[in-house]
Amino acid sequence: MARRLVHLNAVRAFEAAARHLSFAKAAAELAVTPAAVSQQIKMLEEHLGTPLFRRTKRALFLTDAAQAMLPDVREGFDRIAAALARGRRGHARAQLVVSVTPSIAAKWLVPRLHRFAASHPDMDVRLHTTTRLVDFGREDVDLAVRYGAGHWPALEVTPLMQEEIFAVASPRLARGRPALRAPADLRHHALVHDESMPVESEFPGWPGWLAAAGVDGVDPARGPHVDSSLLAIQAAIDGQGVALARSVLVADDIAAGRLVRLFEKSAPLRFGYYVVHPRRPPPSAATSAFKAWLVAEAAGARARSDRYGTIAPESKRRSG
Repeated sequence: MARRLVHLNAVRAFEAAARHLSFAKAAAELAVTPAAVSQQIKMLEEHLGTPLFRRTKRALFLTDAAQAMLPDVREGFDRIAAALARGRRGHARAQLVVSVTPSIAAKWLVPRLHRFAASHPDMDVRLHTTTRLVDFGREDVDLAVRYGAGHWPALEVTPLMQEEIFAVASPRLARGRPALRAPADLRHHALVHDESMPVESEFPGWPGWLAAAGVDGVDPARGPHVDSSLLAIQAAIDGQGVALARSVLVADDIAAGRLVRLFEKSAPLRFGYYVVHPRRPPPSAATSAFKAWLVAEAAGARARSDRYGTIAPESKRRSG
């Protein structure tokens, strides 16, 4: 039997109004007037024979009937969007859109992408770099690497990497005069401050790190303050000071000799990296392949962690 999609525009207006709980916001999203949204909702209510919204002077509420149908309506639109995306890509090579923060993209993912390309020559990966959480239901994104505590109930969440923080500096600064052999030597050097970390991550910053290390006589506010982990790492590479670095982000810089780890003191972070994607519709073959590759790369990075966990000999001799 042929499917009859009656009042599809009205269903679209219902989904937007239910999501915003506002006819005005739904109208702005759909580029129509609030009156048009109201008319579409009225038409749908007449078709269903039941009200979908309860209106008060201050707010808009969903009726029981609306709450019952809303999950299936949203899943239907998600499936339509996924089908259109597959159709748009079907005439060419498989394309995968991955959302990722600029820091993990630049310092971890991009340097490894050539390995995925070599093992999957029929797929192209397009990186969408942003610090905000993407809306899978509204944006053309297949998979994301998110940084956080791992609590996204509406998504399929797979742990990727956890982090610790420790002090790093350029080799030249670490061996200079005065050399950085013990945490107390920080009094002679600028401290690079990464102010981009959310409070929930429990990133201690220099005040917390120095207190935990039992170091007195070091001004915890001295030195350049930046709003990006990438900038903090680059400042350390350039010899502008000592930075508190996230282990995942500096692994390659330490392995390449651009940075050295200082001192024994380190601290785990509450936040880590996770691979996330919608549970429905099921992930495509390309999404599943890229996810499996990410997990394997992360496991390999953990196995080689001694490459970036080695403490500079001078620091180890004095602080160990």
